[in-house]
Amino acid sequence: MSESTTAAERQQGTDQRLAKGARSRASIARHAAEVASVEGLTGVSIGRLATDLGLSKSGIATLFGNKESLQLAAVKAARDVFLDRVVTPSLDETSGITRLRALVERWFAQVAEPAFPGGCFRVATLAEFDSRPGPVRDAISADRRDFLTFLSNEIRVAQEQGHLGERNADAVAFELDAVIAAAHNAQQMGDEWGVATARAIVDDLLS
Repeated sequence: MSESTTAAERQQGTDQRLAKGARSRASIARHAAEVASVEGLTGVSIGRLATDLGLSKSGIATLFGNKESLQLAAVKAARDVFLDRVVTPSLDETSGITRLRALVERWFAQVAEPAFPGGCFRVATLAEFDSRPGPVRDAISADRRDFLTFLSNEIRVAQEQGHLGERNADAVAFELDAVIAAAHNAQQMGDEWGVATARAIVDDLLS
């Protein structure tokens, strides 16, 4: 066997291990986000996930290092799920009112069919970490800020197209976020009137 062939095989083995590690990390982070949606990010720990997933603590610790890194990975996993379910599919629509309505429709659909067992990850974790400064709160806040910026930009384009009046776009985005968050809470509490009321307010904001 030539030296070059041996080197290629070693590289292939390294690549396979890295890919396996990335898959394991993604799977663990997704489960961490699921746990956090129900019990909060403070309920996410290496020991808890090791028990849930039948893995060793040392294996999870090797991938994430510590609890804070695991929590940050959960925030990113939840962000990726939201992008995949709500934002990315909406980008196929024409920018402006068409994309905005498609975006909000997919966003509100998460109320009845949430991606996580505890409902909206962002709603749950914002309340949990609003008074806890640090990297985790920074990540949660940045995720919300980035989405609201995107939402505001689409509202401005819709207004340039002659829709939604002349209201401040940032204020409309803030109201949509607040009302849909309230809808998530109402859904979790079994408050059908609250969900229906939130839906009506959203429709009015986009009319």
